[in-house]
Amino acid sequence: MASKKLRRTGMSLEVCERLKRHQIETCQDLLSLTPLEVMRLAGQSYQQVLMLLQSVSQACAPSMTTALEVWKQRADLCFSTSLPALDRLLQGGLPRGTLTEVTGPSGCGKSQVCMMLSVLATLPKCMGGLDSGVIYIDTESAFSAERLVEIAQSRFPDYFCEKERVLEMAGRVHLFRELTCQDVLDRLERLEEDIISSKAGLVILDSVASVVRKEYDTTLPGNLTHRSNLLGQEAATLKYLAQAFHIPVVLTNQITTHVGNRGERGAASFRGASDARDSGYVTAALGNTWSHSVNTRLIVQYVDTHQRQIVIAKSPVAPFAVLNYTVQKEGIRLEDSAALCCSCGLTFPALTADTQPRSHTTRLPWPHPLEDPQPTHTHASTSTYTQGHMYTDETHTHILYTGRPAATS
Repeated sequence: MASKKLRRTGMSLEVCERLKRHQIETCQDLLSLTPLEVMRLAGQSYQQVLMLLQSVSQACAPSMTTALEVWKQRADLCFSTSLPALDRLLQGGLPRGTLTEVTGPSGCGKSQVCMMLSVLATLPKCMGGLDSGVIYIDTESAFSAERLVEIAQSRFPDYFCEKERVLEMAGRVHLFRELTCQDVLDRLERLEEDIISSKAGLVILDSVASVVRKEYDTTLPGNLTHRSNLLGQEAATLKYLAQAFHIPVVLTNQITTHVGNRGERGAASFRGASDARDSGYVTAALGNTWSHSVNTRLIVQYVDTHQRQIVIAKSPVAPFAVLNYTVQKEGIRLEDSAALCCSCGLTFPALTADTQPRSHTTRLPWPHPLEDPQPTHTHASTSTYTQGHMYTDETHTHILYTGRPAATS
């Protein structure tokens, strides 16, 4: 919140302009100065400066809210992906005010997801959209206006049958191509003005890893520290913008391969229920610190030449689940409503609120990291820890799509 612009704190435009001439534009810039320095720069009396500093301090401090207030706002907490099964799992769609990461290997459709979401955000609210603009930061030159229009006309042929609506949609997607780390950081620092001027309801950064991995060789001394500092700045800015404007922020990330046993990494390195390779594992790039910066993580991965999977690997509200999809003219299409059990890989068909729970008992390595468990089912279990693995005899109760905790069998 310290990066909040002074003009959004209620400060008079005259004082803002005076401070801006001295490169004082954010709450952090101002609060780093002494009252005497502010008096000299702003041309205010001592008492006025004290009141000014007090008001700025209150404006940049996170305000208290209650669980009741959050609960009352629940109808406006998500942005629908237009994929019913995924929306049900996420209890409505992508959460607003948070960071959602889509990660996976090249060619799995990360940019396709971003362009599809861009189209959805411009739709009127009666169609599940946000009726807003979109800020799309492209670091890989992967954005295609032709593909954006194709997705729109194929996914919503009745609505986009008129050329004027297509032009209006395309005009609401504001594209910024930033090809260096410094360019991306500078853009993020100016993003507050861009969101206001474009009336953006969605911010997309595709991709956060591309420029970072090109510019920072982590084998060189000091580079890892510098990279971590840069990513920390980017994450803090994006989190502030998401919360301040109550909008979803979507990022794409790449994957990296580590030597070792993927079982020790848990859900973050999920590679498919039947994949039992122990020689190495793939996980999201940019390290552990970055992984804690995102609130929701969707992993996209190959099944075969045509079919792919979306894995809900991290979410505060959704169970760990897998959905099959293909990339079509209309963007992402879910092949069916089946989902995989987070542990054993058993496939269950779509479940609804009135579906009876389905149970089975199995013995398997527990896939979640011990230091950060994310159980998706309650269960009675007897566990033993052997050779770096937690083995558990457990009974699962699957209620994947209702959003309710499963009952212990």
